[in-house]
Amino acid sequence: MPRRLISFDWALKRLLRSKAHFGILEGFLSELLQDDIQILEILDSESGRDTPIEKLNRVDLRARNQRGEIILIEVQYQRQFDYLQRILHSSARTLVDHLPKGAPYQDIVKVISVSILYFDFGQGEDYVYHGATRFIGLHRQDELQLSDKQRELYQCDQAHQLFPEYYLIKVNQFDDIASDPLDQWIYFLKNEEIQSDFTARGLQQAKDELDVLKLPEPERRAYERYQDDLHQQASMVQSSYGVGRMQGRKEGREEGHKLGLDEGRRAERERIARSLLDVITDDVILAEKTGLSLDDIQRLRGTQ
Repeated sequence: MPRRLISFDWALKRLLRSKAHFGILEGFLSELLQDDIQILEILDSESGRDTPIEKLNRVDLRARNQRGEIILIEVQYQRQFDYLQRILHSSARTLVDHLPKGAPYQDIVKVISVSILYFDFGQGEDYVYHGATRFIGLHRQDELQLSDKQRELYQCDQAHQLFPEYYLIKVNQFDDIASDPLDQWIYFLKNEEIQSDFTARGLQQAKDELDVLKLPEPERRAYERYQDDLHQQASMVQSSYGVGRMQGRKEGREEGHKLGLDEGRRAERERIARSLLDVITDDVILAEKTGLSLDDIQRLRGTQ
């Protein structure tokens, strides 16, 4: 039976920033991007955030490959409906941060954003999605190409190569059938195990160096506390939502006899929302869960 391995998110936070472990991260990125990735340095990250919510919601690592491109890696456990805007903001901020003052626009770095998602995100049957900016003609449906001079200036062949690219890995949607090296990596991301016949780049080093049993005792205890914290955060949201929903249904049914069916349903939704105002701080998520509008949620917060 495969040994239990350290989860990839913990490895990003505590181990993979060391040069000794770069081979693991390089292997994962090489299989994902179908390239030979060599990390030259780990850039400043947001690793100083220590609250439970910040641990679950942040860019975990920024690296620069041998072509000077910036790679962002983010692990996300908590459901977030505006996540696409989040990664757009992260990539845009990275572009600005890495353009020296007074430098020409041609010096803007290429950004590749990689999101490892452990929640149901969007609709689609695949478990790996790639997004890139392409310019397509409205009438002839042809793709805009760079001129020879632009290729020479930008050192790339296609216009979309200048813009940020996004990879979304929906880990929980993976069916555990590893048919290629990238699938082997996703199997590890989902199950924290590496099968004996896996050959993807970086996985053997991960198998050797991310063994939980090899952690020093203080580090192992910290890792176990971190895993417990993930479960606790998920349980708090689910439990609070469930209790609020049951209470809201009961009160809504009682008032529904007086106000009519439609009024009762609305009263039920509002009571659910009130019970969750302190638990779910994102108005978009709260509106989606209760069926109320954003204006309704904001009104309820104003009367809190």
